[in-house]
Amino acid sequence: MAGSILGTRVRRVEDAALVTGDSTFVGNFRLDGLLHAAFVRSPLAHGQIRSIDTTEAAAAPGVVGVYTAADLPLAPHHGLMVVHDKLPRPPLAIDRVRFVGEPVALVVARNPAAAADAVELVDVDYDPLPAAIDPEEALAPDAELQFPELGTNLVAGNRSAAQGDPLGNADIVVRARLLNQRVAVMPMEGNAIVVEPAGTEQHDLVIHVSTQMPHGFQYMVATEFDVAKDRVRVIAPHVGGGFGGKAGLIAEHTAVIGAARALGAPIAWVETRSENLQSMHGRGQVGYYELGLTRDGTITGLRARVIGDAGAWAGFGGALPIHMTALMVPGVYDVPVVAYDAATVVTNTAPMGAFRGAGRPEAAAHIERMMDIAADELGIDPVELRRRNFLDPDTFPVTTPMGATYDSGDYDLPLREALRLADYDTLRKEQAVRRDTGDPVQLGIGVAVYVEVTAPGGGSEFGSVTVHDDGTATVSSGTSAHGQGHATAFSMLVSDALGIPMDKISYVQSDTAVVPRGGGTGGSRSLQLGGSAVSSAAVAVRDRARRHAASLLEAAVDDTELTDAGTFGVTGVPDVTVTWAEVAVAAREAGEELSVGLDVTQEGATFPFGAHVSVVEVDTETGHVRPLRHVAVDDCGRVLNPLLVEGQQHGGLAQGIAQALYEEVVFDADGQPMTATLADYAMPSAMDLVDFETASTMTPTPLNALGAKGIGESATIGSTPAVQNAVVDAVSHLGVRHIDLPCTPQRVWRAIQDARSGAAPQLWRDPPPVFDDLPVRGGVDNAAGI
Repeated sequence: MAGSILGTRVRRVEDAALVTGDSTFVGNFRLDGLLHAAFVRSPLAHGQIRSIDTTEAAAAPGVVGVYTAADLPLAPHHGLMVVHDKLPRPPLAIDRVRFVGEPVALVVARNPAAAADAVELVDVDYDPLPAAIDPEEALAPDAELQFPELGTNLVAGNRSAAQGDPLGNADIVVRARLLNQRVAVMPMEGNAIVVEPAGTEQHDLVIHVSTQMPHGFQYMVATEFDVAKDRVRVIAPHVGGGFGGKAGLIAEHTAVIGAARALGAPIAWVETRSENLQSMHGRGQVGYYELGLTRDGTITGLRARVIGDAGAWAGFGGALPIHMTALMVPGVYDVPVVAYDAATVVTNTAPMGAFRGAGRPEAAAHIERMMDIAADELGIDPVELRRRNFLDPDTFPVTTPMGATYDSGDYDLPLREALRLADYDTLRKEQAVRRDTGDPVQLGIGVAVYVEVTAPGGGSEFGSVTVHDDGTATVSSGTSAHGQGHATAFSMLVSDALGIPMDKISYVQSDTAVVPRGGGTGGSRSLQLGGSAVSSAAVAVRDRARRHAASLLEAAVDDTELTDAGTFGVTGVPDVTVTWAEVAVAAREAGEELSVGLDVTQEGATFPFGAHVSVVEVDTETGHVRPLRHVAVDDCGRVLNPLLVEGQQHGGLAQGIAQALYEEVVFDADGQPMTATLADYAMPSAMDLVDFETASTMTPTPLNALGAKGIGESATIGSTPAVQNAVVDAVSHLGVRHIDLPCTPQRVWRAIQDARSGAAPQLWRDPPPVFDDLPVRGGVDNAAGI
């Protein structure tokens, strides 16, 4: 065959439907007799429910039903992950509300307006209770308890088994309390679901839902409602973004399904923007880090104690410090001894979930910030300090003290390229000129080098390829795209293997009645697992087709080949060929379809890495930060389509820079959300960002045939610490040593004023004593179970 299509810039095949409006989202779905749901939500962060009166709402025009927990008995469940086995969450609040926005009752009406109006007519009598909002304060002995029966707000945690004193051999120790703030996930489309309880002959429930994991959703629904899994059909149409926030069955889904079954009628619920902003959150960690080094800058050990804010009901995102952050805490560095403790605490805030990177951005942000603090302390250039401590590329695969086995890596490779593209030395010279002249607008240069984990735990994925009688092909996978470009990437794999043009290949996904199984999309797993399965299925189809082509050509199978024109011929006989259509018909007539579905297993996770350089200007008189440049060099193994990789880099950069400079979910002292609309939540637009400078290096993984690692989360992970380091670097000569995320004008200005007055706050304070009482992990080998 001719040169491979793989590695070339192929434009996305899925975009035409999206830009012309020919796409279908859950909110567009229409059914005869479709009813609409709206939720009565708690206005309090914490309170006892004294009574709920639904009489007036039930009598309102267009209302079909109003349900409370007493009217709609549904079993509590843990959602995506069990953080504490004694804290399953009821879909509707029973006796107590634990965060602003918690569903208390469900209204079902004939149209959305009638449902929204009736919500206002439900009378709920609350007895307010004190609220614990800050995760550190929630650990205090006198803190209000979210679950009094537990006697504590600590719901999970552990300490490292002894490896030795991580700081015992250090000449100097740098310490800092680091904040990784709570942010909103903010997909363009919020949660949405349409439930058909009557189903079909084959299914008792048909559910259209905006989800990242249709098969996982199917399993959770079947388990929750005690229905055979194959009697539940889940369809995810086009999904307007997920970013980790749509990975499971949430309380609202459960309540809507329960109401639809109770009424025997189809019901739709589409989350509003303010509902989404109040409820879909990620990040939220406070870390106490101590880094030991020799005077020449060699790391001797790291001690980290991290608090994860789970929000109410022990949201699984609060447990990420125990798992993903723990796994990645040493970053790209050769750290001989690591002591790592993590505590998960419940607060009277929205339950915490995952957001792009899910525990890995926090780990990278913390260790990269510590490297800059250490560089400042030692008087060593931050690039040089990093290079002195990189893991040796000749030692891979490397198992870290936290049990992660890094598959392949050369961390100086992307760093060299990023520094070259940024022209690092020239930037430092410009910075020196501005400092010497006392320019009120100072230049900051920030560097971050990261490694992350994708396809955590490895695992398997389904892929299938079918060639039809007309010579077209259909490819499917158990992954579930919501913007990543799976249709393009997987079609490229099939086109490359079979020689069938891209425009004759269709892609099917996200329907449990059509795709038999799948792990969905999360953890940047799709290409390395789903793509590998599709590639293997395509090769199997090609091998099967060769046998039938050989029969048609009256040739030996070994002499039959796929030509550059995408037809089958005989080696050395170029004038006699058969087409895919002819071969497909012949195969069918012989009783065999040109269709293969299979699962591919990957033994272990892959670990992409990269280096980012951020350049910012800081107005020292106002604290305003203006991004000037951002150079991102990310290594995701073998690159299948550079255009898709760049798209993932650009999206990740936007979200990572946004966390560094703008975004933060804020609550007042009573737990009221202060950022519940886009008028208050500082989500940047394209006007606030810069033209990104992206590049890739390629260090293939040996763990899959494609050599591919994930890219979906990488740029988010590298960009946040690079920008934060750049902001601090811009004003470090004024005495500023650290600025918490996000680096807002107010925070930057205050840090400058404090430094000039000699009143700069200490970087360190003793962590809460809760860590002393945590159970010891049974050894550090594979602490995160990955």
